[in-house]
Amino acid sequence: IIFLTSPPPLLRAMDNLEKQLICPICLEMFTKPVVILPCQHNLCRKCANDIFQASNPYLPTRGGSTVGSGGRFRCPSCRHEVVLDRHGVYGLQRNLLVENIIDMYKQETISSKVEPEQKPGVLMCEVHEEEKINIYCVTCSVPTCSLCKVFGAHQTCEVAPLNTVYDNQKVELSEGVAMLVGNNDRIQAIITLMEESCRTVEENGRRQKSHVCESFDHLYALLEERKGELTLKITSEQQEKLDYIKGLQRRYTEHLDNSTKLVETGIQTMEEPEMAVFLQVQYFKSLTCKPVLFSLRIAEGRNTSHLEKLERGYENMDHFRANFRQERASILNIDFVRGMFECVYIYINIT
Repeated sequence: IIFLTSPPPLLRAMDNLEKQLICPICLEMFTKPVVILPCQHNLCRKCANDIFQASNPYLPTRGGSTVGSGGRFRCPSCRHEVVLDRHGVYGLQRNLLVENIIDMYKQETISSKVEPEQKPGVLMCEVHEEEKINIYCVTCSVPTCSLCKVFGAHQTCEVAPLNTVYDNQKVELSEGVAMLVGNNDRIQAIITLMEESCRTVEENGRRQKSHVCESFDHLYALLEERKGELTLKITSEQQEKLDYIKGLQRRYTEHLDNSTKLVETGIQTMEEPEMAVFLQVQYFKSLTCKPVLFSLRIAEGRNTSHLEKLERGYENMDHFRANFRQERASILNIDFVRGMFECVYIYINIT
C-alpha cells in the first residue's frame, strides 16, 4: 500500500485538528451535542450515555437513556470520576466552542476538497498501483482492490465492501471500549471497597487491642489488690509471732541472769574456808523475809516449768500460700478468638 503524494502543510494542520476533535469512545469526530466533563474533557452525549449505562447496569432506562436519581462513571481519558444528578448525561454542560470548531472544520474540509485522483492520503494497491483500495478480503483479513479480486491473489477469497467492514469494526471497537470503560469502573469500585476494608480492619484492630489491654489491666489490678491483702495478713501474723517470741525470750533471759548470779554466789560460798561462816551463808532471805536454804534456791533456778515453750512449727508460715495451678490452667485454656469462624461465616453469607 502506497500514498500518492505527501500531504501539504495545510492538510497536515487540518489532520492534527481533526485528531483533537475525535471522541475517545466512538473514535469518530464529535457528534453534536458535545458535552464537557468536570475534568474538561469532551464526549459525544450519546457516547457519554453509553459508558454511563455500562457503568450503572442496574439503573432503570427509558428510551435508551438512564433515568433515576443519578449515578457516576469515569472519564475514559483521565479516569476522573464524574458524578451525575437525576438528569443524567443531560445535566452535563454542552461545549458550544467545540461544536462551532467542528462546524468550521467541516466547512473548510468541503471547500478545500480536491479531485479524487489528486486527494492526498488515498491508499493505493501495491500490486495494481493505479487502483485504489476499495474492498476488503474477509478470508485474508486485508484490504485490497477490485483487480486483485478479479485477476489477482484474492480470486477465490470472500470479499466485502470496505465501508461495511469499516462500519462494523468501528461499532465493534466502540462497544468494546465502552465495555472496557465500564469494567474499569467496576474494578475501581472494588479497589475502593478494599481500601475502605483496610481502613476498617486497622480501626477495628486498634479498638480491639485497646479493649483487650483494658481487660488485662483490670485483671492485673485485681491480682495486685489480692496480693496486697495477702501480704498484709502475712505481715500482721509475722509481727504477732515476733512479739510473742521476743517476750518469751526476755523472760528466759531474766531467768538466766538470776541463775547466773546464783552460780556466782555459790562459787564464792564454796571458797569460804571457815565452816561456821560457810554454814551461815547457806541461808538466804526469801521474798517473805524467811530464811531459805541455799540448796532450795538452786532447785528453783533449775526449775523452768513456769516458762512457756514454743510449740513445734510455731515459726512456720507455710499456711500462707498462693496456689494458682488451677487458675493458670484455666487461663491457658481460654480461647481468645472464640467465635471467629462463626463471624466469618456470617459475614460471607451477608456479602
